Amino acid sequence: MFVVYNFAVSLANFLLPAISLFDKKIKKGVRGRRDTFKFLKENVQKNDLVFWFHCASLGEYEQGLPVFKKIKQSYPKAKIVLSFFSPSGYEIRRKNPITPIVVYLPLDTQKNVESFLKITNPKMVVFVKYELWPNYLAALKTHAAKVFLISALFRPDQYFFKSFTKRWREPILCFDYIFTQNIESLNLLKSVGYTKASVSNDSRFDRVLNQLEQNNNLPIIDAFIDSKTCIVAGSTWAEDEALLTPYINSTTTDLKFIIAPHNIDKQRVQKLLKKLGNKACLHSDHDIDTLREKQVLIIDSVGLLSKLYCYADIAYVGGGMGHTGLHNTLEAAVFSVPIIIGQNYSQFPEAKAMLELGGLFSVKDSKAFQNALDTLVDDEKVRTESGKKNREYIDQNKGATEIIFRKLKEYL
Repeated sequence: MFVVYNFAVSLANFLLPAISLFDKKIKKGVRGRRDTFKFLKENVQKNDLVFWFHCASLGEYEQGLPVFKKIKQSYPKAKIVLSFFSPSGYEIRRKNPITPIVVYLPLDTQKNVESFLKITNPKMVVFVKYELWPNYLAALKTHAAKVFLISALFRPDQYFFKSFTKRWREPILCFDYIFTQNIESLNLLKSVGYTKASVSNDSRFDRVLNQLEQNNNLPIIDAFIDSKTCIVAGSTWAEDEALLTPYINSTTTDLKFIIAPHNIDKQRVQKLLKKLGNKACLHSDHDIDTLREKQVLIIDSVGLLSKLYCYADIAYVGGGMGHTGLHNTLEAAVFSVPIIIGQNYSQFPEAKAMLELGGLFSVKDSKAFQNALDTLVDDEKVRTESGKKNREYIDQNKGATEIIFRKLKEYL
């Protein structure tokens, strides 16, 4: 079975440079990986104490960040290597508070694995959430490194829990310890004989609570909102904007909308701007006098969303109308904001929990979206109580960082 896997990965390694000619995102990854080994050789010395943190993308980085910071604070002499698989993580977090050594993870070929581990020789490795690369994990098992998976989230339909795919469970067995987000994930691990695990909850709760301690003031946003009711739509995709634009174009209520698309490609942003007409403007073109006259502000820069939710009376979190994956609802919830999402959220336990509590509302089409938004706009009491439930949910689930770190120390 792993022969087939290794063939597929090697084939991908061979074909991706050609495919990248037709895909900008893949091109970034291919170009970035060309320099990984050279960059590591220049920045990691043989006698360095190396801790390696790996995240698939931006979401996993945000999830692991509280733990990464705690480890860095407690082991200041360690040299940290941070790797990403996706360009969206690497490009946005190349500059970060953890380490200047940030790289694309080379594809999981045996040759790449050998080269990567020979250069870095990590003493501790932390993967986040889903990352299970068979060749990396098998090789690490023969090294002196301690290997952990944090904020793990498993489902019964995943291939390594099927009776006919026992060999695919081997990567799980390579971890020294796994910290799961919930009891369901822990029970799945136990069902396949893995017992070095415990429920730590989700470190994202600690991450978003930390946002409350930051300076979230954005004078430009204050000027735009001008004390009016504001809806912040974060990490939107085309399917989400198909709900938002008709509502904005038809509403007669004096509202302000901030839309932060997930993809800020110039062509896509211009297309959205055109659909909204002269009632919208771009953040990059802002002029305070002009902003006050506009109803919609489109954010065409990165790194602002977690602060923007501070200004929301109501939040819409994208990704759930299509199949790209629901984005981080906790970033909005921490500011006591009621949240609207699309109908595809089954793999996101925090969304299901807030829906049951009454702080989050799921919609399947434009009519349902209009009804949900109208209710929250018109009824301040419902809006306030719903937002309060979300914040209480955050407070009740904090503390994962300390739980994880205390256990990690036992292995170091």
